[in-house]
Amino acid sequence: MSEDWGHFDEDLERARVAWLYFIGGQTQQEIAQRMNITRLKVNKIIGQVRESGSVQVNVSLPLTDCIELAEKVSARYGLVDAVVVPDLEDYLEQKRVIGEAAGSLASDLIEGRDMGVGIGSGRTLSFAVRSLRARPKSESWVVGLTGGVTSGSATNTFEVATAFARALGVECHYLTAPIYCANPESRNALLLNDELIDVLARTEIADIGIVSCGALAQDTSLTQIRVVKDNLDAVLKSGAVGEFMGWFLDARGQAIDHFLNDSIIALPPDKLKLKPISVLVSGGIRKIPIIRAILRAGYVNRLVTNEGVARALLQGPR
Repeated sequence: MSEDWGHFDEDLERARVAWLYFIGGQTQQEIAQRMNITRLKVNKIIGQVRESGSVQVNVSLPLTDCIELAEKVSARYGLVDAVVVPDLEDYLEQKRVIGEAAGSLASDLIEGRDMGVGIGSGRTLSFAVRSLRARPKSESWVVGLTGGVTSGSATNTFEVATAFARALGVECHYLTAPIYCANPESRNALLLNDELIDVLARTEIADIGIVSCGALAQDTSLTQIRVVKDNLDAVLKSGAVGEFMGWFLDARGQAIDHFLNDSIIALPPDKLKLKPISVLVSGGIRKIPIIRAILRAGYVNRLVTNEGVARALLQGPR
């Protein structure tokens, strides 16, 4: 974890506690339970904030705007929690900050527990490993939630899931199949494999799902897959606003009627929705339509994103 991120993480925690206590009106015990920290630590932070003079009519701490945006987005979309990070001009740096914030959030959710951890793919999620500091119980495991792409990269679900498993010190399970088959019949044939069925079952029983989403642009790793590239125009004409774990969704968050959605090897969004903990980790202006669609459908109960996306999610109809 970088030194800069360490300072950011501390500032975020202080600002969050201050906002929830002085503006949100929550008790120290409520804050401790919500943030998974001790009441003693909450009390200490509040004392430090008071002594530093950071509390005036408003909480004048760095990142307070992000905390307020997170609270409003959570309330509007019925989320358990949200984390909003500052906007950055550099596209890759924005992904890094969102990813590292997600790693910090995931650490608090996983620490000391016995749980199955489902992981999606993408560059933003690959950055989450940098700030992943949790130590779950040894019986825990990681599973990739989607099949893979044929060209390897650090953003492939196999690599991202492996990195998470190594960071957590637990075993990893893979959907050893392409994310898209040539047709539904090919998918059905693959699903005759008992080992693949067992891993698919793990994707469903995992306690937590940490996932991302993508815009339907020509330069994404998913749209470079031949079968997607050849059908991208048809997917867009069918009303898709983006992809979520490889599923092509419309503005309401429903899977479009296209053979790619019938040929996919991945956890269905409706199954993710059933998990106790589901975290969408994604940002960037061009992803606003798909992020909004996912939240509208209620597929996740937690969100990590950037300020610009959070503000857009608060505008217009829910």
